[in-house]
Amino acid sequence: MLQRLVHALPPRVRAALRRIPVLVALYRWLRRGRLTRERHVFAALAILSICIGIATANDTRGIAPSGLQVLIVLGGGLLLKVRSLVALLVVVAGVSAYNAWLDVPGIGIGMAATLTITAVLALTLARTRQKLGVQGLRGDSMLLELRDRLKRQGEMPELPDGWDSQVVLLQAGGSSFGGDFVVSASDGDTLEVALVDVSGKGTDAGTRALMLSGAFGGLLGSVQPDRFLPACNDYLHRQRWDEGFVTAVHVVVDLKTGEYTVESAGHPPAVQFDAGTGAWRVGTAKGVVLGVVPDLRCVPEHGMLRPGDALLLYTDGLVESPGSDLDAGIDRLLGEAERLVPQGFGSGAKELVETMAAARDDDCALVLIWRI
Repeated sequence: MLQRLVHALPPRVRAALRRIPVLVALYRWLRRGRLTRERHVFAALAILSICIGIATANDTRGIAPSGLQVLIVLGGGLLLKVRSLVALLVVVAGVSAYNAWLDVPGIGIGMAATLTITAVLALTLARTRQKLGVQGLRGDSMLLELRDRLKRQGEMPELPDGWDSQVVLLQAGGSSFGGDFVVSASDGDTLEVALVDVSGKGTDAGTRALMLSGAFGGLLGSVQPDRFLPACNDYLHRQRWDEGFVTAVHVVVDLKTGEYTVESAGHPPAVQFDAGTGAWRVGTAKGVVLGVVPDLRCVPEHGMLRPGDALLLYTDGLVESPGSDLDAGIDRLLGEAERLVPQGFGSGAKELVETMAAARDDDCALVLIWRI
């Protein structure tokens, strides 16, 4: 194929190309060994670049598309590995230098600066793709798939009649990734929910949250409820992470009786709404953050959800502010939560999170479980 393309060129053009050592070496390299897909792509882009250069050199009306060399470089950044891309850049630079030597209109400092900036971006993109082992924009689509998987994992399972729930996740700065996530499981009789907060915010914490959500989701429902947080703690100790910490709150609800158990590992206290008194009560469950001590011991809290009652779980992004007391933040949260009761828990949960997060630049999450 390569030979046919070369022989299709006019004799004068072939003779001129043979005088360029770089192109001769390139031709011999392409003929050596098996022509892989990448070599085909490289050959196509290199030949296209040369054809554009020849068209520009022979253009007498100033309409030759010399700017298409920028698209050649971008195409190489998306489709070629670093080594092949460097070779393509040599071809583009040689063709551009030849056109500049001929004093072709439109080939000047501006075009050289544009090609240089594009080449740097293409090399950066190619290096990133080569590290990931993906082609084109597949790396971005992989991140989108991971984000969607994290969101799906945060969805609550279908609950029996008489029960409902709501999950609201809000990442800092409008990022698609955050350090707060939810995992849940239900067999129809029992509901297990864990709200986890990885230290940090946005994309920095999102990578660790992606890994932990899979691990914690696998543990939930696979171990005894009273062993869930200790098992998560053991997992974190095996990772030997030096950066950050992880807090979590774990809730087990008996969907037949309404009895529940809350265990906390350094997490803000859960809050229960009592429909009988119309008051919100702050929970007492306590425990050390995950990954700090090898033997995790939690002080659980037991309670009962009757018709009209609700249980509220949240992360510190909703209640913590620099220089402000945590209790003051919780009081403000409960004050805003009063509006949930008359308008309904499901419709007001998102508004509650947006109101509390308006003055903060942190990941926020809220889980609301209520009995109808």
